[in-house]
Amino acid sequence: MRPHQQHSEIGGTWALVLAGGSGTRLRSLTTRDDVFVPKQYCSLRRGPSLLTQTLIRAASVAPTVRTCAVVAAQHRWCWESQLAYMPRANVFVQPQDRGTAHGVLLALLQLQARDPHATVLMLPADHYVRNEALFARSLRNMTEFASHTEDAIYLLGAEPGGPDAELGYIVPAHRHDEPARVLSFVEKPDAVQARHLLAAGALWNMFIIAGSADALLQLYAVSHASSVALMRAAFREMEMGDAAALASTYRELRAVDFSRDLLEPQASRLLVLRAPPCGWSDLGTPKRVIETLTQLQAELGRVPVPSPSAALSLADQYGRLSRGNSSSTLI
Repeated sequence: MRPHQQHSEIGGTWALVLAGGSGTRLRSLTTRDDVFVPKQYCSLRRGPSLLTQTLIRAASVAPTVRTCAVVAAQHRWCWESQLAYMPRANVFVQPQDRGTAHGVLLALLQLQARDPHATVLMLPADHYVRNEALFARSLRNMTEFASHTEDAIYLLGAEPGGPDAELGYIVPAHRHDEPARVLSFVEKPDAVQARHLLAAGALWNMFIIAGSADALLQLYAVSHASSVALMRAAFREMEMGDAAALASTYRELRAVDFSRDLLEPQASRLLVLRAPPCGWSDLGTPKRVIETLTQLQAELGRVPVPSPSAALSLADQYGRLSRGNSSSTLI
């Protein structure tokens, strides 16, 4: 056992918030005074950032001591204050962007070393959820399944509100099973294909995943074992005093996408659970952000008092930009 490790950490559920993305698809909305702010560090309508809201969401399944975040070194000016309350050992800093698969791997290897029996819930830091209480029940249900099935990996799928060509879909092998085996993934289908997917019982892919640390690491064994070996070696060198080992290793890695390169080729190993309609959006494009802001304005009315949590308010930014441009130029 490592000196900093606590017995209370062993065998519990860990929440892993993925906040290392660059968010370049929203650059038109998240750049002000020539400063680009990744979307996870912005708020929708002032108040808490999307990252902070995700950390609050994570608290429904894990305490602070078992809540972690993957971030990027170049965004330190954004995340350092927002994560100041979190144990420093729970903040996993990527030296460079080498894709989501390597960000997840960086975290999983360290979590496995601290807690060999860890159940890990992975949450992206760029989602909006209208009904947080209903969504929290789905997260707890998901982690309960994962904690009792050591080798299984679960995905959470949203009940579609209609055909949407901007989202990814999970196709279950049997639409009425709960959980259901995953038959395949379809990314950003055209409108006709999206309607066919809905008729087949497909779900929107929320990229919310739960499983044991061991099971999740097994996904890398098929075609990315070399990345695992390189990163394990870097950790050993760091323990021996080489502080630059991880940065050096990252320079050798090629970018690997967790969903496309690991999940999709191994779909048959995965199970999917359905989340009930809870007003979920992934905020992946300016169009989806603007739709969410418009809906919030209608539901909530006046913009709330500002909070220092977020680096930028998307509502303020959209309002400022739309006064000088048609909204179509931002989409």
